[in-house]
Amino acid sequence: MQPYMQCPAHLSQESELRVRYNDATRGVYFIGTTPPKTSTALADVAGIADKLVERIQDLAFDGLIVYDIQDEGSRTSKPRPFPFKTTHDPRYYSSLLNQKTGRPVITYKSVVQSDVGEFDHWLCEAWEQYNVRDIVLVGSPSTQNQISLPLNQAYQALLDNTHPFFTGGIMIAERHAKKGNEHERLIDKYQKGCNFFISQAIYDTQATIDILTRYALECQSQGIKPQRIILTFSPCGSAKTLEFIEWLGVSVPEATSLRILNAENPLHESIRMCCASLNQILEAVIEYDLPLGLNIESLTNRREEIEGSILLYKLLRSTMDMYLAQHEFRKLQGVDKVF
Repeated sequence: MQPYMQCPAHLSQESELRVRYNDATRGVYFIGTTPPKTSTALADVAGIADKLVERIQDLAFDGLIVYDIQDEGSRTSKPRPFPFKTTHDPRYYSSLLNQKTGRPVITYKSVVQSDVGEFDHWLCEAWEQYNVRDIVLVGSPSTQNQISLPLNQAYQALLDNTHPFFTGGIMIAERHAKKGNEHERLIDKYQKGCNFFISQAIYDTQATIDILTRYALECQSQGIKPQRIILTFSPCGSAKTLEFIEWLGVSVPEATSLRILNAENPLHESIRMCCASLNQILEAVIEYDLPLGLNIESLTNRREEIEGSILLYKLLRSTMDMYLAQHEFRKLQGVDKVF
């Protein structure tokens, strides 16, 4: 049981991100993290949050993302590289980080095991007790699972809730590569209330370019304003981490995997490849005027990879800021290329 955290009266009753997302000419930048494991004493959770805040305090970031970690063993027959352990309530950790940074925090919520009544209660507590304003709903990792609350019903329950959450969804490039309809899913989720989308960790550059291009063109065709797409990148410093990335369902091309694993410094090679990947993505889709953002995460608690994620954030943010500024300048001048 997490402690009750009443939202102070002076805090905003609206999402700060909702306003920031309206400016398609600028990027929006996040740090992704997970709540501490439930094996961590509650009294120590605030200290862990303090360490994270200390690491990122010098970064210019718009907010944080707190994941709702679920056991995804039903999605694959492969053994999980790292054992699954439950975590403290994401709402509680989000509230701590919001208080300590003064920045918005997007909170993930897995809805699989809820019913409508339980989910509505969860939402009211999230808003009133934990100051959660920004939320991403996550459905079942496998169609084989028994699902109490399908994702479509969860979106409707969110719309019916009395609180005006700013809602996002998941974009999975790998799913588009297999089924070719992820762009339709994004538009359907938008019609159900989603105003931004967060990708899985990106290692398959072309798969990401494909879904972004298809989504942008479909929005143009239907006369729909494209919603913000937040691109997630995560460094990889070991074979074990790479195995975990692939276990999570992230597509890693063989050549990419071999280059990382055979590099003198795998972590630095993965960072270099993430930078190259973002450059390729932006070069391919920047002319479509998709509102974009970045989310940088570390998938393990290894100090080397956490520090690598901070460096990766700095590099990728500077890259996206430059691309967006150059694109805005070209539009202002009415020319195709000036750099």
